[in-house]
Amino acid sequence: MKGEKGLQTSHSLPARGDREAIEHFKQAMAAGKHWYIALLEAIGRWSSPEETHNGRHYRYLIEGQAFDWLLLAERLCQEVDGYLPEDEMANLLLWGKPPIELTEEEFKTLIGSSKYRAYLNYLYGVIVERALLLAVEEEIDKEQRAHVYQNHPRDSYQRIYGADQQTLLKCFRQGKGYPQQSSTTLPELQEFTYWLFKNRLRHSDRARVASDTKKALAYLERLGRAKEFSFISFTEESTAVSEL
Repeated sequence: MKGEKGLQTSHSLPARGDREAIEHFKQAMAAGKHWYIALLEAIGRWSSPEETHNGRHYRYLIEGQAFDWLLLAERLCQEVDGYLPEDEMANLLLWGKPPIELTEEEFKTLIGSSKYRAYLNYLYGVIVERALLLAVEEEIDKEQRAHVYQNHPRDSYQRIYGADQQTLLKCFRQGKGYPQQSSTTLPELQEFTYWLFKNRLRHSDRARVASDTKKALAYLERLGRAKEFSFISFTEESTAVSEL
């Protein structure tokens, strides 16, 4: 679409394009366009992969591949604070529930095809991957409560990735050149989850990947969260990840 920009991988980009995105958001709303449509159009025009704003660091793009569009939506909504319906904004930012329904193609057109592909990477590589971990934790808990001790590791990380969380986190940090600390930040946890996802894809056969994806989606469905992604064509056979 006209005005579409991809998220660049440089960390020292000029902010001009981002200011234009913010201005478009404000002007489109002032012209009477629905705030959610204006927001998605502004996201399509945004270019910085990360930034520090008002003392907070925002990382919108993980490893140059996975786009956290709701984090950028939160950042943009701050620019029009007080002018958005609070309940609609809260439902979007906290629960991922948009105020109006769009088709997959409409959403893709508004934010741009490159950001849409990166969003799918984030969806599968962070949200669905985290759901897989929680689903396996749930399985292990049920086994323990039923005293059904199968010949499987009793740790979700061990069962999925073949090593415990601390070992995997240490390996991740070593590979990235990050310090070995006793705690993790949310951005690091998301990057770690995406790293786990990519490694699982590399070391699992297609049938296992499909089975794990199905399990994670079923877990999201039980939580009622699958509706948040109702316009996405989820498949068990493909993770929809591009350019890994």
